[in-house]
Amino acid sequence: MRRLLPEPEEGVDPYYEYGVAGDWLRVHMVVSADGSATDEDGWSDGLGGAADFRVFRALRALADGIMVGAATVRTGRIKPARLTKEMAARRGRPPAPIIVVSRSLDLDWEAALFAEGEPIVVTSDGAHSPAPSHVRVVSAGDGDVDLRLAVRRLREEHGVRHLLCEGGPGLTTSVLREGLADELCLNIAPTLLGTPHHTRLVGDLDGRRELALDAVYEDEGVLFLRYRPEGRPTA
Repeated sequence: MRRLLPEPEEGVDPYYEYGVAGDWLRVHMVVSADGSATDEDGWSDGLGGAADFRVFRALRALADGIMVGAATVRTGRIKPARLTKEMAARRGRPPAPIIVVSRSLDLDWEAALFAEGEPIVVTSDGAHSPAPSHVRVVSAGDGDVDLRLAVRRLREEHGVRHLLCEGGPGLTTSVLREGLADELCLNIAPTLLGTPHHTRLVGDLDGRRELALDAVYEDEGVLFLRYRPEGRPTA
C-alpha cells in the first residue's frame, strides 16, 4: 500500500496507518467506482479484492467491537471474527466481538455467529423476543435503539472503546445521521457495476453532511479514503 496524502510514502502498513487511540468509532465500507455498495451477488466481497481485505483485516484487528446491522446478520454470512496469525500476534488478545444492532431481536440464535462466538446484541427495551442467556445484551432506548446511549453503554459496561461499524447501509446511515462517526473509511474499487446492481452506501441522512479528507492510499488500483465528519477532532 502507498500513501498519497497527506505525505506520499511507499510501502506503508495499514495496521499502523489506521491505528488510533482512545474512544473511536469508524465506519468502513467498500464501493464500486460508480457508487454501488454491493457486488453482483448482493454482497461486498467481490468489490475490492485482496487489497480491500488487507485493510479489512487490519481494521478488525484494531477494533474492540465490530458493529453490524440485524439485516446483515440475517443473511447468515456473518460469522465470529477471526484473525490471521500475523494480526493475532500484533493484537495480542482475542478477536473483537461482533456487535449486532437489532430492535426486535428477531434473529436466528442457532446461527454460527451466536453458537460459536461471543457476540453482543444491542437492542431496545421494547424488543419482541428474548435473547438466549449466553448472549450479552445491551439495552438502549424505548422502542427504537438509541445508538448514542448504546455506544456509551458499550464503552462503560463492556470496555468497547474502539468501535468499527461495517454496516449494512441501514446501520451506517443511522450512525452517520446521529453524528457518532469519528471517521468514514471509504474504499473505492476500480469496478463499474451499472444500475441493476447499484445499492446506495447510505440512505436518508435528514440533511447534508460535509466530510474533511484526512488521508488517501492506493493498493492494486483500490483507493482508500479516510474522511472525518466536519467538526470532529483529528486522531
